[in-house]
Amino acid sequence: MAPRNAGAIIAHVNAALELDSSLLRPGMRLAVGLSGGADSVALLRVLADQSRERGIVLHAAHLHHGLRGDEADADRAFARELAASLGVPFHEHRVETAAESRPAAGKPGETIEEAARRLRYAWFRQLMVEVPLDAVATAHTLDDQAETVLARLLRGAWTEGIAGIHPVVKHPEGLILRPLLATRREAIETYLRALGQPWREDSTNRHLTYTRNRIRHELLPLLETWNPQLRARLTQMATLALDEEAWWQAEVERIAPQFVLAGRPVRGGGRATGEGVALDRTRLASQAVPMQRRLLRYAASGLGCSLDFEATEALRRLALEGKAGQKRELAQGLRAERTPRELRLTLVAPSREDQPLPEYVFAIPGKVDAAAFGLRLRVDGAPGADGPAEARLRVWKSGDRVRLRYSSSPRKVKEVLERLKVTGTARASWPVLEVAGMIAWMRGADVEPPSGVRVEATSLPSAR
Repeated sequence: MAPRNAGAIIAHVNAALELDSSLLRPGMRLAVGLSGGADSVALLRVLADQSRERGIVLHAAHLHHGLRGDEADADRAFARELAASLGVPFHEHRVETAAESRPAAGKPGETIEEAARRLRYAWFRQLMVEVPLDAVATAHTLDDQAETVLARLLRGAWTEGIAGIHPVVKHPEGLILRPLLATRREAIETYLRALGQPWREDSTNRHLTYTRNRIRHELLPLLETWNPQLRARLTQMATLALDEEAWWQAEVERIAPQFVLAGRPVRGGGRATGEGVALDRTRLASQAVPMQRRLLRYAASGLGCSLDFEATEALRRLALEGKAGQKRELAQGLRAERTPRELRLTLVAPSREDQPLPEYVFAIPGKVDAAAFGLRLRVDGAPGADGPAEARLRVWKSGDRVRLRYSSSPRKVKEVLERLKVTGTARASWPVLEVAGMIAWMRGADVEPPSGVRVEATSLPSAR
């Protein structure tokens, strides 16, 4: 039975779709990314209801990720039937996400979530050209926004990361729109029940082996015992960060040419190009600290490098407190050199020995032969779920923490390496195994793996 306030809820969801008329203009060719889940079904239903009034030419687009077997096939059939019942043209495509996530020559490994997202948006952009379309709308909700912001806070994101899911993303092929970002998931489900409209449930959304699911089902509910309005507050934070980031980007773009100089100075004046970039130390010191960080990150981005907080602060210290002649080697082949007047940034091509070690991503239960580490690992079980999971064998990174069997709390991997007396190149390439966002195994350490996970590690016969 439809709830008595069904009309109000439908009006609420409709109101959430109010966008700038320049985005939803008459004649716009718009596809809804239709997975079959509640959010995308609601978005398609609402836009189908409004398409004539708004003058929108509506399509539906379904991507089969090559995961979940018969369940995913049923999702595709459901989406196809729904589009047909609404008289909406239906587009479908299939990708093999698991295969695409594996490392290959010149391509690092990805998590299943990362690969699925990359493939999804690549297809949307392709579809905008082929159909053609002006935009694709995805059904991200306020809950998705809150989960994204919290996940990025946990990873230590910059302001642009805390901005979360953008309402509008511009690509050369067209726009990605998110018209449901102001709407709660529970309101959408109530709306669909009011219509008597079924939807599909993705069984993997319950698996706690995925970071987003752990945030959704464990962390957010726990934090909401402290603040029941947390989702709304996180969404407000994203809005503030998005607006402030837009201002910062414009301001940095405006003044950066005065601070970031190409190449290096030459006798008689002028600069030799093709040798990285430089920042004048005195002028950099005249800026407020937030602008110093922005200018350093801007300069590095021009060389194709992304700086985390630690790297940015290391460059600031070198520029403002270092001595002439000092150098600093950073990730991604970035080299910083302090001269009497400048901080110079250049890219250094890695030697064969310095090439980054690959990541190995594989399903649990399963095994992997990791030649780069001379290891064979077998992993069984899955923490907190009865469905598939994945493991990632990689080099440790700053911020990693591991729970040892004899330890009452997690410890920094950095500290464990110090106790193991691991130094030099061995330290830089020390392997760890990540499962569900936790370190489940570490070479040379007695690790307490996540509940239900068993790890067996042996040396490859050919390893030296």
